[in-house]
Amino acid sequence: MASVEWRPEFATGIADVDHEHRELIGWINQTLAAAGDTAGDPGKVGDLLGEVFARISAHFALEEHIMSARRYDQFAEHKRDHEHLLDDIRDIMDDVEAAGGPVEERFSARLSEWFGAQFRTHDARFHQRMPGA
Repeated sequence: MASVEWRPEFATGIADVDHEHRELIGWINQTLAAAGDTAGDPGKVGDLLGEVFARISAHFALEEHIMSARRYDQFAEHKRDHEHLLDDIRDIMDDVEAAGGPVEERFSARLSEWFGAQFRTHDARFHQRMPGA
């Protein structure tokens, strides 16, 4: 079963942020494990994907609120990246609902790729420039 593994390059160097990111990866991995166990139940997989989507959305909303309040200079770019990932997750959810197709590989690959790029670049820059965020 594919999963998203925490890697050193994901670290932003800010303990609270890294902790929350690890929790999100944990939720994603729970969803992937359940998807493998319930391949015949796309409804359950869809529900789990919905939960991951909600948790990631909430995390992004908090980040975006802080960025906006602090007039972060790359707010628009960071928000756009968040929106792209949420669009990808919605597309995966639609695929599962429409076809009941496999989700594990696409979901895992996309999120692992995104976490590596996002944590190293956008999140690291934001949290270094906005201490306490």
